[in-house]
Amino acid sequence: MSNEISLTAPSSPASQLSTTEGNAPIFKRGYWKNEWRSAQNALSSIQQSLSSFPSPSLRIMRVSQLDADLLDLELFGMLKEQLWTAFALFSPTFKETFEPELVALLQFALYRLSIYDSDATYGAQLQNLKYRNEKAHGGGFQSTATNAPLTKFQRMLYGALNVGGQYVWMRINRLMTAQGWGELRESEPRKIFWKFMQKAENIFRALSLANFLLFLYDGKYRTLIDRVLSMRLVYARRMMSRQVNFEFLNRQLVWLAFTEFLLSLMPLINLRKVKNIIKGKILPKSYTKSNILDFLPEHICAICHENQSSSTSASSGATTASSKINNPYETNCGHKYCYYCIKSKLILEDGTWQCLRCGEEVKSIERAVERKS
Repeated sequence: MSNEISLTAPSSPASQLSTTEGNAPIFKRGYWKNEWRSAQNALSSIQQSLSSFPSPSLRIMRVSQLDADLLDLELFGMLKEQLWTAFALFSPTFKETFEPELVALLQFALYRLSIYDSDATYGAQLQNLKYRNEKAHGGGFQSTATNAPLTKFQRMLYGALNVGGQYVWMRINRLMTAQGWGELRESEPRKIFWKFMQKAENIFRALSLANFLLFLYDGKYRTLIDRVLSMRLVYARRMMSRQVNFEFLNRQLVWLAFTEFLLSLMPLINLRKVKNIIKGKILPKSYTKSNILDFLPEHICAICHENQSSSTSASSGATTASSKINNPYETNCGHKYCYYCIKSKLILEDGTWQCLRCGEEVKSIERAVERKS
């Protein structure tokens, strides 16, 4: 009895088996290649039919995409500030003249080192996001685990629109403003071009607003350029959880609420009255009497004298001369002051003000009547 057994596959003789001693068959080397080639047509048709199958939509957090944009703006602002510092010693007109070119160079450097190399800006990388070619993820391929990278055409066109477009727009606007194209006659070609640029700018802003509202609805394309180029931000690593520390945010919210509470409460508190009450409770009476201005002549307003002595360094004679009582009013303790001075004190300190001449609490005032002898 022979020990060799020949097994033939139903569809191809290439799947023959060779046996060794024993009952364990071993497939011949390369037996699967013909079968793999013959199955390619069927596999291609199955793969093409997947695009028509229903697929769950891929949802990316909108706040992560907006935070990535804010981080990019902050990074650009810091680098721009450092760039202006480097040119601080140049001529004052250098920055104003070549600002569009310097900004374009800075934007191109960031674009070349981020999106062109890694399909993601620095802010997007911090948020675990990267761009993918959305054209390759239509239908049932929307939620596939493997993201299609951006094509070279998408990368280059993104740089041309985002960097070159902003530079050309800034340069044209500077030229039109410097030469006053908007003030020319209506028939002038430059005035017609100026109107066209104004309408184009308004249309672009309207389209950007519509795109942003649509982004808030479906969360796909953050900017108008992303939508035109089918560049969508998706998670770079989908199994990575979003690490967010809310400690700083909670601290800021508590501090903001506390500040708003104080700002709404402070106008309701009479600080002068509170100050006088605390001084009356804490300070001894000897301290109050030591500050009494009973040495002033009767025709001098003690309040005017105190205000002018604390705010000016004038001589005592000049201060005394300018502190004479105008429209005299008499307090319940019998001392006279200017009506404006004493009335202001009583209103501001809410009945807790003490007379500067005797230290007694002033509760009422009346017009002083000169008594004829």
